[in-house]
Amino acid sequence: MSREGGDLALLMLAGFRTLADRATAELARRGYDDVRPVHDFALHSILSGAVNASELGRAMSVTKQAAARTITVLEQRGYVMREPDASDRRVMRLKVTDRGEALLREGEAVFDEMRDQLASQVGSESLATAEEVLRTLVGDKAIRLDAPGWAAAEVDGGA
Repeated sequence: MSREGGDLALLMLAGFRTLADRATAELARRGYDDVRPVHDFALHSILSGAVNASELGRAMSVTKQAAARTITVLEQRGYVMREPDASDRRVMRLKVTDRGEALLREGEAVFDEMRDQLASQVGSESLATAEEVLRTLVGDKAIRLDAPGWAAAEVDGGA
């Protein structure tokens, strides 16, 4: 029995994990030793409109309780804050702080630097080809975490 399909999936996952681990280590060297990849996903989800634990949980495909724990950690570390809603002061909304936005900018810089390192390692043309192949495999739609199985629907024609 062939394992080629499974091996491909594991290789793609390992590629993601390798880049995420390297970025986490580099961010730690740059003074952000208290962040993990999940924090990046959470901050981007909040910037994209998740204003409470329920919405963040849906955006990240985790339970409301897991999202609430992530919010607590990010709040304690100064990356997010809660502020009263402008139209209903009883409702508290999540907001990414200046420190959170600085972290995201630094993370983007780290990934750009890692991409440049990969281009030096394998060649710009090879890296561009790899990116083209991956875009073909996952499609041109924006990659989202809040729709479990979104890629499977594309593969099987949306059935």
